[in-house]
Amino acid sequence: MADQPPRRPRTLGDARSEAEAAFKKVTTKAAEAPPKQNVAPGIKEQVSLRIDQDVLEHFQAGGPGWQDRINDALRKAAGK
Repeated sequence: MADQPPRRPRTLGDARSEAEAAFKKVTTKAAEAPPKQNVAPGIKEQVSLRIDQDVLEHFQAGGPGWQDRINDALRKAAGK
């Protein structure tokens, strides 16, 4: 026992910082990435879109299916 240095008395600041570190280690959760949404192919999403009247009339002039034609034109413009 003579070889061991004398123990330094603990101060309030040491005890508090040790307690805070122990508490933080136990209560801190690792940040998780938000779950990735699984999008099935062919699923369409409803949106509100403002289009010039003349552009809308152009697509509607072809009759039923005008929304699909707009979607196809947008897909082509997006390079998909």
